[in-house]
Amino acid sequence: MNSIVREIEEKGRIARAAKKKLASISTQNKNEALLNIAEALIARKNEILEANAIDYEKAKNSEMNKAMLDRLMLSTERIHDIAMDVKTVAALPDPVGEIFDMRTLPNGLLLGKKRVPLGVIGAIYESRPNVTIDISSLCLKSGNAVILRGGKEAINSCIILAKIAREAVQKTEIPEGAIQLIASPEREMVNYMLHMKDTIDLMIPRGGANLIKLVAENATMPVITGGVGVCHTYVDREANLDDAVAIAYNAKVQRPTVCNALDCLLVHSQIAGEYLPAITTEWSKAGVEVHCDERAMVILKPLNFANVFDATGEDWGKEFLSLTASIKIVDSLDEALAHIDQYGSGHSEAIISEDYSAVMRFLNEVDASCVYANASTRFTDGSQFGLGTEIGISTQKFHARGPMGLKELTSYKWIIFGRGQVRP
Repeated sequence: MNSIVREIEEKGRIARAAKKKLASISTQNKNEALLNIAEALIARKNEILEANAIDYEKAKNSEMNKAMLDRLMLSTERIHDIAMDVKTVAALPDPVGEIFDMRTLPNGLLLGKKRVPLGVIGAIYESRPNVTIDISSLCLKSGNAVILRGGKEAINSCIILAKIAREAVQKTEIPEGAIQLIASPEREMVNYMLHMKDTIDLMIPRGGANLIKLVAENATMPVITGGVGVCHTYVDREANLDDAVAIAYNAKVQRPTVCNALDCLLVHSQIAGEYLPAITTEWSKAGVEVHCDERAMVILKPLNFANVFDATGEDWGKEFLSLTASIKIVDSLDEALAHIDQYGSGHSEAIISEDYSAVMRFLNEVDASCVYANASTRFTDGSQFGLGTEIGISTQKFHARGPMGLKELTSYKWIIFGRGQVRP
């Protein structure tokens, strides 16, 4: 254990030293480093795929569930996508040093805010090796050092990705230690990280509910929590049914193993008789298992769908992360809002409706980080929002909410210009 403590304390010391230099690195140097990373990912994709294959095979043999296996797997296409996200981050405006909200007070003082990095970011994550690059690139551009701790199931992938990133920035002005990875799978590493409040300024967990709960309850520094998504789509009585079928299909099927995929479909009773057979037919083609409340079952059971089952109490408020969805019929927008309020996780919620008043009520009253009108919840993603990528999706309200990009990794300080003023 002493050697583990020494290792993590040394990484913390180096990261603290690096953060001071990073705060003043030019945008040009940061962008050069990011483009080097993107190019190195493509050039060394075979190394990445070989390491990932080892992780994937071990995880598969350990009977890891399909959702986690999908998040773990890298492919040539996914590596190219990661590299493109890094290039997008490089092309975005640099938030560091931005001066905003300037104003002159009656006493002549000129004051405003200047955007600054947070310092050292700690990231503890499971299964998704791409997070290694996503977080590293965002931290570099926003002037933050980062200490990464990936899950043991993706350890080989994380090690090679972090190595590639570190080596890619060596020829730039980025200081040594800006990207740190804790390679040890020992659980004690996590526990120790959570008590490094003098080193780590912000902790971000990426993973399942158990990991997020562990970090939120034990961290001694501020924590950004989120990622668990129980996502609803409400099909209003004034919905365009063709749109409603296409949106619900995309939200459930396009990639069912991620946090912004649809979990529960709420359908107004006045259009349920027409809509439910249509969406269930399309879902059936993709192998979606449908868990229906009693009223939905009355409509669907006579149609002899093989994939339709009775819902239980556990199907409400559940993040399925698979080709499974629940359906509930409601008699009003009020009932839909009440259901989402009770069972939603604050992630992403959607309404399908041509009724402007209903749409605006939904947007105003639903308490979630992302609220959609006539669009799929699958867009809740840093890349899709034009952020390049994301460090996580926050479902809390301080200090950031929703997909966290560059600006969410900064704070600000007040700057005040005077001409000899003294307080009377």
